Amino acid sequence: MKYDVLDYSQFVARRALGGRPSKNASLVLDGNEVKLRLQAERRKSGGAVHIDWLRFTCELKNAPVPSVEVLFPKAMTYEDARNGVTEADLDFKYSIARYRREKICELLRDLPDQDFAASAQAHALALKVCKALGPEFKIEPEVKKGHDFYRFRWSITRNDAECAWVGFLASGESPRQQAQAKTIHANVYGSACTFARGDWRHRMANLIEEAGAKITRIDYALDFFEGIRGGLERIRDDWHAGLMDVAGRTPKPNTVGPWVNGGRGRSFYFGSKEAGKQTNVYEKGVQLFGELDATRWERVELRYGNKLRDLPVDMLRRADDFFAGASDWHQKMLAEHGKYAEGEGVKVRSKQAIQTVKAEVTRAVRWLTNTAGASVALAFEFLGQDEFLEIVTGRKKPGRLAKFSNSEISAACASLHAQVFQPKVRSVGLAI
Repeated sequence: MKYDVLDYSQFVARRALGGRPSKNASLVLDGNEVKLRLQAERRKSGGAVHIDWLRFTCELKNAPVPSVEVLFPKAMTYEDARNGVTEADLDFKYSIARYRREKICELLRDLPDQDFAASAQAHALALKVCKALGPEFKIEPEVKKGHDFYRFRWSITRNDAECAWVGFLASGESPRQQAQAKTIHANVYGSACTFARGDWRHRMANLIEEAGAKITRIDYALDFFEGIRGGLERIRDDWHAGLMDVAGRTPKPNTVGPWVNGGRGRSFYFGSKEAGKQTNVYEKGVQLFGELDATRWERVELRYGNKLRDLPVDMLRRADDFFAGASDWHQKMLAEHGKYAEGEGVKVRSKQAIQTVKAEVTRAVRWLTNTAGASVALAFEFLGQDEFLEIVTGRKKPGRLAKFSNSEISAACASLHAQVFQPKVRSVGLAI
């Protein structure tokens, strides 16, 4: 029996005729289903805090190695596509599976050699992300334009709507973006977190550790399905009373929505993205069901970023502890929810330390450029590779930089402005 790969237009049309959502249809999250999934997660995990967003980055050299099937693709057998489906649907499922596989292999095969490794490793990471999330999640068979200064992305979908992606290669030529080109980045949206398998957090934590990756963003959500005692007005009053203060500092507040006329759909923010810790308390029911929402569903959403913090992988495994550790107010809200946790904070890296390492790196690079540049160029040009490497490798850090880690120095170098380098030494060789 012969099974032809469907033309893509036929593929989309047949899915539409079969009552399945088209490829471009938006995923409509039914509020009741979201609530049921969140409640089920609580029962399974025993915790109160839900993870609503996750981003992590790994070095290209540490990213998962592509499978033999990606590097050396083979034809898919008839049995590969069965997996318990009915005979009526088998032919169609087999054609789609073959189409997706062949499309991915074509894309990888046509990439320039210098881009293949990043694309293949990003695809391997996307496969592992899908496996951690659950069987409902698939990789789109087309490389798409990237986000957040990544040139390309592999799109991860559920019900034909993107809910996560893995980005690779840089979209620009600046030193900072060239440093980014050596990384692969995974972005897992809230819809993926909500509809993922019950143990996805632990699976994803294990994956991050295996890849030597670093979490760059994680959002926590504490849902009060029957409403917060005192409502949004109480949250505003808590801020005025200084209950959200941390270490004697009052976090910056911001209100969004119709607060004056007592409307619905309000949000109260405190903290800041720039500081890497921000909390948003809002009317979740109104967001899902509209202004006629009959529920009292309200959510406390805590967003952590890595601008001033190193986010430990255990933030995935022990969400309640790290939520409670954000402040005394967060711990109190968790207790009002019926869950007590001692709390574990995320230490803040000193801004002064970050500014200092960048200043010292800038000083060192400028000295090399302006004072030793001609000698370095001479050695590079005439000594030969082995002799030159013997001079510049295996040496201790300059005294001013000895107290900083390699990762701190690397980050500072990647962020240096182009003006640090003099034009005359940007090209290799001696000026005539």
